[in-house]
Amino acid sequence: MTTLPVRVGADRPDAGGAVGTPAPLPPKQRSRRTSFGTNQWVALAFVAPLIAYLVIFYAFPLYRNIELSLHDYTPRAFVQGNAAFVGIENYVAVFGSKTFPKALANTALFTIVSIAFQFGIGLILAVFFRNNFRLNGVLRGLFLVPWLLPLIVSASTWSSMMNSDNGVINSALAVIGVAPVNWLTSPDLVLASVIIANIWLGIPFNLVVLYSGLQNIPEDLYEAASLDGANAWQKFWRITFPLLRPVSLITILLGLIYTLKVVDIIWIMTAGGPGDSSTTLATWSYREAFGTGNPDFSPAAAVGNVLILIALIFGFIYLRIQNRTEK
Repeated sequence: MTTLPVRVGADRPDAGGAVGTPAPLPPKQRSRRTSFGTNQWVALAFVAPLIAYLVIFYAFPLYRNIELSLHDYTPRAFVQGNAAFVGIENYVAVFGSKTFPKALANTALFTIVSIAFQFGIGLILAVFFRNNFRLNGVLRGLFLVPWLLPLIVSASTWSSMMNSDNGVINSALAVIGVAPVNWLTSPDLVLASVIIANIWLGIPFNLVVLYSGLQNIPEDLYEAASLDGANAWQKFWRITFPLLRPVSLITILLGLIYTLKVVDIIWIMTAGGPGDSSTTLATWSYREAFGTGNPDFSPAAAVGNVLILIALIFGFIYLRIQNRTEK
């Protein structure tokens, strides 16, 4: 005689249900199952502002810029919305332009030299201000002044200081017998002039970020190194620099992205001239769109997309380096 297996509790009337029906879920499990959908909506409500921000201020402008670069947008077509589709013709025109090699070289030189000096001077000042002394806070506050001033004020000030005829710099050089220098009109000196102004503007940012990173390095490490007989250089090279590497990487990346897109300081001081001597990709894009009186939006958008691509490449390089550092 064969006996059928009996499920304990599931088929008993006194177990909370009729014969052949499963027992009801415990109260806690029922509440979790019924509130799961509510939790999803709550999570989505918190994420929705971020998604909306990214779509409105990043995704849509990027899409619009790509769309502009693939059409022939004249001012009339921009208003009427009937621009002809031209594919990659604008990119071909940009890469084939005689301005492109000069603008690319100027962008590379402007970016590399600016970041090298901004980071180097900012690091030296951050290490200097790590030591407690009188007027430490006051001096750090004074170094932030270039960062707090509007860029148009800073650029106008540097343009006035570097004026060939009555600028402060040439007046100071005349005192020691040096002939006037054409800072903003000489093709050989104009790029160096705007680089100097940009370095001055970027030092406070590097100082603030690197100084904050130094505060996270334990003082015990320096005390132990002193007991072992390490000098100041050995402390910096063996302790400060390695432990500051993550902060240094993000500082350099942010500085690179910012410097790539600098327009105002160069445009106000030189407008990219004389000729194309101080023209970068960013100022070239601005000039094509707004600086000639005859806007040519499509090539300007193509140049802008090239800048975005360069920034993305360096962003991916940073992520690759960061991943290797964490491993």
